[in-house]
Amino acid sequence: MRRLDRYILQEVLLSWLAVTGVLLVILLTNQVAAVLERAADNQYPRSVVLTLIGLSTLQNLPVVMPVGLLLGVVLAFGRLWHESEMTAAQACGVGLGRIYMPVTLLALLVTAFLAWLTLDLSPRASERAYALRSEALRSGQFSAVQPGQFRSFGGGGVVIYAQHAAPDGMLERVFIKRARGEVLEVTLAQRARHEISADGMLHTITLYDGARYEGVPGSSKFRIVRFAEQVVPVRLPEAAPGRQRVEALPTAALLASTAPRDRAELHWRIALPIMAITLALLAVPLSRLRPRQSRYARVWLAVLVYFLYSNLASAGRVWIERGVVPEWLGLWWVHVSLLVIGAIGMWTPRVAARLRYRG
Repeated sequence: MRRLDRYILQEVLLSWLAVTGVLLVILLTNQVAAVLERAADNQYPRSVVLTLIGLSTLQNLPVVMPVGLLLGVVLAFGRLWHESEMTAAQACGVGLGRIYMPVTLLALLVTAFLAWLTLDLSPRASERAYALRSEALRSGQFSAVQPGQFRSFGGGGVVIYAQHAAPDGMLERVFIKRARGEVLEVTLAQRARHEISADGMLHTITLYDGARYEGVPGSSKFRIVRFAEQVVPVRLPEAAPGRQRVEALPTAALLASTAPRDRAELHWRIALPIMAITLALLAVPLSRLRPRQSRYARVWLAVLVYFLYSNLASAGRVWIERGVVPEWLGLWWVHVSLLVIGAIGMWTPRVAARLRYRG
């Protein structure tokens, strides 16, 4: 029997790793695009981009692992049922308890890893990611204009481009676009000097030998102003002292807090490991195939169960935050409800078969 346990554990483990890897790659594809877009808009340093992608992986892993475990078990047992290996094992006296043993062992290991990930590592990764974004945004906004690169200030209100830079720091062939309400200003200058105040909040661009074009886009009225010297001050907006995001709060801080928002986050972190072991236990009866069914016949049902589970948990999190559901109840009602639904779905066909047999 031990050989059978190792065989089932190997099949489930390989399927889980493959499915989790594919789902993580799909999810990271969108995350990488978002990180690169944000880095391009806010002039993040190149060294920060890879770190942000790695931290994003740690943040998304707790969401991917439970569904990966569910699909991994369904696919592994689907193959075993499709090739009549489970039928042969049951004919030799292998019971449901023996089949559950390797799955339960893997589910417990995944649950323990998920608990450490959601309660400790993922909040620290979120906190580090927010700190890196703030630091990269500050360094990008406060750095000098580089030749050959478009540079935006104040959320894109001012855009500067310089074609060349002289050895003494003087910029050459400068383009500036600035919006003042409905009026759009486009300035072209032969030379310019960029100076930054001590606190980095005020950028002063002194233009030499150029022309400024002013007008409203779509209107035929515009004005051309030629100048020998013009000063363009750009003041960066003060960063609003925002509240620390709840995803980055340590679990100890959530335990000590009484705010509904923090308590909802705490129950969500606890729910993710519970989801993993619950889905693994439901996947075993869910993967049972009837004769001549395809090995992938139950995948759609597994996906439906996961969406129902995750949407109920997400709704329960919002209800805790808004006070609709009492905080002491948490998200435990979601887990119990899904287990009850799974038990009904597992025992109803057996009861119906016995009733037909007696009839």
